[in-house]
Amino acid sequence: MRLQIFHKTTVSVLAGLLILLVPSVGAAESLAGNKGDTRFWPALSGNPKSECTKAYKAYVAASGHSAYATTFQSRVSDLYIICGSELNAPSQQAAEESALRNCQAGLTRWKVKTAAGGCGIAASK
Repeated sequence: MRLQIFHKTTVSVLAGLLILLVPSVGAAESLAGNKGDTRFWPALSGNPKSECTKAYKAYVAASGHSAYATTFQSRVSDLYIICGSELNAPSQQAAEESALRNCQAGLTRWKVKTAAGGCGIAASK
């Protein structure tokens, strides 16, 4: 008899815990469509075929931790934009570090120096 009472009590407690835990599992929503923390608005050309426009749209559409880095633009002297992104990284910090490295690699690859400085994280989530 005591074993049955113990069994019923244990099942009731576990069912109660399950009810409490289920809403918190559902709260982990997708980040897709979210622009995240915007530090500065990236200057995009508006051309849908531009690599940086494609990268920014992919960043917004990504469902996990992602970041978008771009060169700071001086409207006076910089006629080009170099960008980098990282999609669906394990953490926001890892995504930011990788996106920044990708952008800086573009500066090195094309041997470019910008008047406004190097790369910076424009947005991350």
